[in-house]
Amino acid sequence: MRSPEPWAVILAGGEGTRLQSLTRFISGDTRPKQFCPIFGGRTLLDQTRARLVKLIPPERTLFVVQDAHQPFYRTQLADADPDLILSQPANKGTAVAIALAVGKILARDRQAAVAVFPADHHYDRDEVFLAAVDRSFELAERHRSSLTLLGAEAYSPETEYGWIEPQFDDYGVARVLRFWEKPPPGRARELLARGCLWNTFVMIGKARAFADMTGAAAPGLNASVQRLLRRWDDPPRRRRIFSLLPPVDFSRHVLALATGRLLALPLRGVRWSDLGKPERVLATLAEAGIRPSWMEKFAGASRNATTA
Repeated sequence: MRSPEPWAVILAGGEGTRLQSLTRFISGDTRPKQFCPIFGGRTLLDQTRARLVKLIPPERTLFVVQDAHQPFYRTQLADADPDLILSQPANKGTAVAIALAVGKILARDRQAAVAVFPADHHYDRDEVFLAAVDRSFELAERHRSSLTLLGAEAYSPETEYGWIEPQFDDYGVARVLRFWEKPPPGRARELLARGCLWNTFVMIGKARAFADMTGAAAPGLNASVQRLLRRWDDPPRRRRIFSLLPPVDFSRHVLALATGRLLALPLRGVRWSDLGKPERVLATLAEAGIRPSWMEKFAGASRNATTA
């Protein structure tokens, strides 16, 4: 049975430095990729919101952003409830961002199910992606102490993605045996041949499961986050408490230590990209048959830079 009132957490606090040459070309400033209209028209954050609203209502969608990015997100989140926007004084890693959002959700609903989404990814078939998220909410009710990771079907020996090594059961759901982070070419070819999955970093589970795994991997972080949330409306104190938090990466420091509690659900029949570098963006646009106004100029500028 699916959780009747799930929550979404959209992580939109990244710097997007690997794509800066392209986003600067498109927008003329230093905005990260999630605030850039890469596909023409709407930004990646806008597209993420439009995708998720079909499954999770806006009043149950939290955004984790950065103070430094306020000029970029202020307009794009103008219609969002300010209480659902968690603006961090600095980027302390994905585990801190997730712990903040989960802590806020748990204060409202101790039984909540939560789905965490990066704000800067692309799927060529939203309906297939959303069906997998919906199924993951059902898994959250049956496996209340576990998290489900959506794994994209791999179609190349990608060395810049994280990989999930799964062990499938008879129902198409897998236990996570191991993570491979940015493997060398030979290992990537082996993982592709064995049917391993790309880690999309989309995660679904009970809020309590997120908190328990974070607490086990980073003792004291949840307590610090609760103290921070109680003083969230006091910016000087919020910045002071935040400055004392250690950086914690959810993939490396939390998930890698909790494989026994992780499930993987394959995204069948959908192509996914994290749009992490200009070449990948151009390839994704070509596959989708999309040619935004900036595309020809950027390709020309890139050719000129190569031959100069």
